[in-house]
Amino acid sequence: MNVTVNGESREVADGATVADLLAELGLPASGIAVAVDGEVVTRAWHARTVLTDAAGVEILTAVQGG
Repeated sequence: MNVTVNGESREVADGATVADLLAELGLPASGIAVAVDGEVVTRAWHARTVLTDAAGVEILTAVQGG
């Protein structure tokens, strides 16, 4: 199925979760914020939130500096 991640189309397996997507992208579970279809998904829910076809996923990473 296809999802949109930060504005780019991406193919993921049926039944993939937010945690699966993050692992596929090589991103850590901490230090990021995830929203699916405009709703924030807390880290505790990453493994329980199943992505649907055409879902819009936004991933933000924390950056430190000044």
